[in-house]
Amino acid sequence: MYRSLLKPLLFHLDAEDAHHLTLAGLEAASKVPLWPQAARALTVPGGAALAHNLWGQTFASPVGLAAGLDKNGVAVPAFSALGFGFIEVGTVTPQPQPGNDRPRLFRLPPDEALINRMGFNNGGAAALYARLDALGARPAPVWVNIGKNKATPNEAAAQDYRRCVAALQGVADAFVVNVSSPNTPGLRALQAADELGALVREVLDEVEAGRVRTTRRPPVLVKLAPDLHPADFEASVDAVVGAGAAGLIISNTTLARDGLSHPAQNEAGGLSGRPLTARSTELVREAYRLTRGRVPIVGVGGIFTAQDAYDKIRAGASLVEVYSALIYRGPGLVRELNTGLTELLRRDGVGHVTEAVGMDVTG
Repeated sequence: MYRSLLKPLLFHLDAEDAHHLTLAGLEAASKVPLWPQAARALTVPGGAALAHNLWGQTFASPVGLAAGLDKNGVAVPAFSALGFGFIEVGTVTPQPQPGNDRPRLFRLPPDEALINRMGFNNGGAAALYARLDALGARPAPVWVNIGKNKATPNEAAAQDYRRCVAALQGVADAFVVNVSSPNTPGLRALQAADELGALVREVLDEVEAGRVRTTRRPPVLVKLAPDLHPADFEASVDAVVGAGAAGLIISNTTLARDGLSHPAQNEAGGLSGRPLTARSTELVREAYRLTRGRVPIVGVGGIFTAQDAYDKIRAGASLVEVYSALIYRGPGLVRELNTGLTELLRRDGVGHVTEAVGMDVTG
């Protein structure tokens, strides 16, 4: 129904208007009693081949929702009903901010891609806390992607990340440190190894301080850009692991525009979707090689099919995330990925998804 009826209607609207309309529908669906739980039983395969445990958390599926789609956590129950194994909300900043001027979101249908320059538009940490706190029991872990406010200079950025942790530790199942969005001026400079290591240690210090207050110690992951020079990528990965982060997310959107055909390719912002498939998988493989599997990796970028997800898992990803493909393929995508992954594991004689992690990495 989505691809034949709803998608053509939504694609006649401005991209951001369509996004808000869809999110409003999912927010309304989240409030329907018992629907999310009933629907989830149909969208996550009943077998145990995809379920596993990381950081003391149970994931019914390795397929998660990437940050950026539900910035303010308004539709967590509906997204869990679609079959996601975990849901990443945000990016959230300490104070609310409107983001960049519109238009700031563009579809590139021939390329199955999106370009966004949203600029961390969100309602702030306090509002997100109230919304997540009201959820009660959750069928899937909820991660919080954190960033700094646009007006905060880089030399004070650590305090913004610490404020997000302090405000949200009681409701976050994990924190994702976002230093790789191209849409906040100067943010990517925080990926430099020395700055990044120091920032991760600040965030971990805040988590440890908050443990006394909340009894929770959510893992901290760091999301890196796909545009780093190989030597810088290696240094950043080493800095993240050396500082004690629990995992890596590879990768954020790209500034590259290779091979695009749509006129919107010249819009400023981060590119996501199909053009990022191969590059992000390559970087997952490199990160797995660099870390020797010491920390879990979350692979994100251009996952449209179960084979795309499987490729990232075999390259070293313990979990994967999707975003752009939802816009092009619709809500049934998640069930397709879960079912397809189960079939691919069975085809290859792999009993459990964790056995496939890093299978293609040698040396």
